[in-house]
Amino acid sequence: MDVPRQGVARRKLIRRILIGTVGLLIIGGSVYAVSRLQPALPSVDAGTLWPDTVKRGSLLRQVHGLGTLVPETIVWLSAQTDARIEKIYILPGTKVQPQTVIMKLSNPTLTEAMVGAQFDLKQAQAALTDLNVTLQSTTFDKQAAAAQVNADFQQAKIEADRDKQLSSLGLIPEIELKQTQNKAQELEFRNQLEEKRLSIIKDSVEAQLAAQKVKIEQLQAVYALKKQQVEELNVRAGVSGVLQQLGNSTATANGTAPPLEVGQNVTAGSILAKVAQQNKLKAQIKVTETEAKDVAAGQLASIDTRNGIIPGKVTRIDPAAVNGTVLVDVSLQGELPPGARPDLSVDGTIDIEKLNDVLYVGRPTSAQPNSSVTLFRMDPGGKTATRVPVKLGRASVSSIEVLSGLKEGDTIILSDMSAQDGHDRIRLQ
Repeated sequence: MDVPRQGVARRKLIRRILIGTVGLLIIGGSVYAVSRLQPALPSVDAGTLWPDTVKRGSLLRQVHGLGTLVPETIVWLSAQTDARIEKIYILPGTKVQPQTVIMKLSNPTLTEAMVGAQFDLKQAQAALTDLNVTLQSTTFDKQAAAAQVNADFQQAKIEADRDKQLSSLGLIPEIELKQTQNKAQELEFRNQLEEKRLSIIKDSVEAQLAAQKVKIEQLQAVYALKKQQVEELNVRAGVSGVLQQLGNSTATANGTAPPLEVGQNVTAGSILAKVAQQNKLKAQIKVTETEAKDVAAGQLASIDTRNGIIPGKVTRIDPAAVNGTVLVDVSLQGELPPGARPDLSVDGTIDIEKLNDVLYVGRPTSAQPNSSVTLFRMDPGGKTATRVPVKLGRASVSSIEVLSGLKEGDTIILSDMSAQDGHDRIRLQ
């Protein structure tokens, strides 16, 4: 016979309560533990990042800019007078020498004026020859007249001396002596006048000849000017170089420079051609306005033509900024590499100063000089990186000075990390 057990139901209830309580505690603990977990770190592919290590040493500050090669000497050829283009001998791109004729102009009025000036000059030169002969003849006549007066004076003087002796002996009357003496005195006076006239006739001849010579010089200058103007109708290069363009560089409404054509009339002062010396080039580099304040004349530079690097020196800084850039002229100190020509695009780097014993690192993307930024510094092991505040100082082309926030040997990420702006740590895969 079965004997009923006492308290079985009560024990089952207690066991169920204990099991439920333990289950509730486990569930609550799990929920609490999950709520305390940190969010997972964002992962970044380390192969896409650009790291660099902080170093201590000398930092060469440099400024970089793009630019072009331009001729140091450019000759603009212009029309000296109104003229008409008769012939164009060469086209842009042709090498020229100083005497190379680029084009021929014509001006009939100018040619006629030159011929007229030449005839006027020849006529004046002939007049000078005639004047010289006339003055010589006149001089000879005056010299002959003076010689005759002098001879008469000497004869009258002898006669007066003779009559004086005869008069003292009573052989002639005193009246004859006075007549002879008066004649001698008159001829003496005339002789003195002729001597004075001869003394000034030379000056008179020289003055007349000088006046005619001045007129000839004036006509020679006029003729030389007209001749030069006619010769300039043959437009010559003037220097050794390359003909870069014909006509004015001012663009027309359709965006092209107006060409010169045979038969076209040009006015005095019109631009006819542009000649540049290719063997004497300089670089013009555009530097940002913020960096240009540190550029000074005399600083060393290097110009990369993509076919060789040429050393150079800063010679001029444009005082005005255009579109946020300043134009810097760099004279080239070395030989030009093959292919160097005007308008060739180049890269220029200018040495500003050398900083000794400073902390520096590669220049992070968008980092500006003398600014405070936050950068990701790699943690030991290189598996994660933590954002740290960094104060930057003076900058170069690819490096920048570190003032605080980093120490020598730290490795930072230079790449653009703007996608991780919401995170202070990242995982590197």
